[in-house]
Parts: sequence; structure tokens; C-alpha cells
Amino acid sequence: MLREMADLGFTHAELSHGIRITLVPGILRGVEEGLIKISSTHNFCPLPAGVLHAAPNLFEPSALASGEANQWVRQTRRSIEFAALLQSKVLVCHLGRVRYFWFNPTRAVRRYLADHPQAGRQPQDREYPVLRDKCVAKIRRKQPPFMAQMQASVGAVLDFAREKGVRLGFENREKIDELPLDADMADLLAGLGADAPVGYWHDTGHADIKEGMGLLNHREHLERLAPRLLGFHLHDVSANGHDHQPVGAGHIDFQMISSFWRPEHRLTLELSPRATVDEVIASKARIEALLA
Repeated sequence: MLREMADLGFTHAELSHGIRITLVPGILRGVEEGLIKISSTHNFCPLPAGVLHAAPNLFEPSALASGEANQWVRQTRRSIEFAALLQSKVLVCHLGRVRYFWFNPTRAVRRYLADHPQAGRQPQDREYPVLRDKCVAKIRRKQPPFMAQMQASVGAVLDFAREKGVRLGFENREKIDELPLDADMADLLAGLGADAPVGYWHDTGHADIKEGMGLLNHREHLERLAPRLLGFHLHDVSANGHDHQPVGAGHIDFQMISSFWRPEHRLTLELSPRATVDEVIASKARIEALLA
């Protein structure tokens, strides 16, 4: 797996939340032999024993059931330890969601967007903003215990992350009810303190999807969080809203995105498994041209 990436011209790789425990010996050998360096890892990495598929939300730090939250803490500590072993300085993390047993308000928004996919980008649509804002208000009313639990779970791993020299990259998410809400990311980071081993991880596709829903302005969102940026997941979004597309295959303004890149940031191409080798190479070339 790592040799294939190296043969495509990559010097660094991110290890995802799909790394099975059986792959670990080969990964350690490849890194030890200098085949490639690991720039970042993604919680949970490696996957818990017996889990054979990508599972970044297997356990959620916001879960009100203490057993699940405790498992998130346990598995995240394990992921931090593995990242440190690989000399990777960033562990990308999802932070959970607001859960509903009945009447999840996001369903109405999803149904409306399925029938009116451009509603979030059309100011003449008067019905959608009312529906969207009502949904966000309901989420905000329900979120306090989930936010409190998420912050407690994160707090339980910070000393260990600091000890291991690994920072947690809080990733922006694509669903409305996932935490934190985009407008709250800066406050979450500030509340943990300037010296906390945490930062912001920006996913271009997720931000574009949220912009298409009328929930944020992509550039303004990056401007607000630029001081806390650790890295980027880079992928495009097609006209019909499919993300993880090759760079340049969709409508994301990567010239704008690149204006926020800094030498210390980690840039990861996060493409669909359906992307061809030529599309991977072309995406890499486009990013390198922007870096130049």
C-alpha cells in the first residue's frame, strides 16, 4: 500500500480510519525502511481489533452513554500512541453529533435539498432559509449535553496527546447535526486554551457542501480559523454534490484555498477509491502547481 503511494511520487501519506490492525506490521516496516513518511493519521487508526471497514464514528466523544464515550477516549489514546510511534504529529478527529431518537430536524432539510439541490445557493428561494434556520435552532437547543460530553471526552486525552507530541486536528463535517457546528469551531478551540495540543483541520469538500446548504461562506470560514489551521483534506465536489472528486473535476476554488496554505500545514489528497491513477497524478500536479 505504501509502496504504491511512493511509486506515484508521494513522499508522505496520511493513514486513514480504514487501517486494519493486520496492516500495522507492514506499515511499520515501510516507515522504518524510509519508503514514505506519515504526515498525519485519522482517528481511529489502527481500527479496533475485529473491525474491518472504515469506521471514524465507531465511537463518538459526544455520546451520552458513558460506555461509548469511554471507548472513544480509550481508542483515541491508542491512536495517539500509534501516531507518535510513526512520528506523525497530527491525529485528525471527528467530534460526534447531536443525536435524535425521533424527529431529527435535518430530515426535512435533506428532503428539500433532494428536490431543490441548488436552494442554498439561490437567494430567490424564500422557503429554504426558513427551513434551514429552524433546523439549526432546534439543534442548538438540544446540543448542550452533547457538547459538554464531547468537551469532557476531548479533555480526557489532552495530557496524553501533549506527552506524546501529537496534536488533535478537529475536522469540519458535512452533516448539519455534527459537532461542533461550524460557527462554533473557533470558540471550541479557544476554550481549550492556546497551549492545548489541538487545532483545526479543514476539509474542502465538507466546507463546499455546507456552503451549498447556505450554512457558511467558504472563504470567511477559513479566514476565521486560519490562526488555528493544522492541515487540509483536499478533494473537489461535482455539480451534483458528490465529494472526494479529483482536484479540478468540480467547482471548488482551489486558488482561493491555496492562499491559506502555510509551510507547516499538512496537505492530504482525500480522493474516492474510484479515482483512477491518472486522476490521482493529475490532482497531485494541480496542487503542486498551486504550491509553486
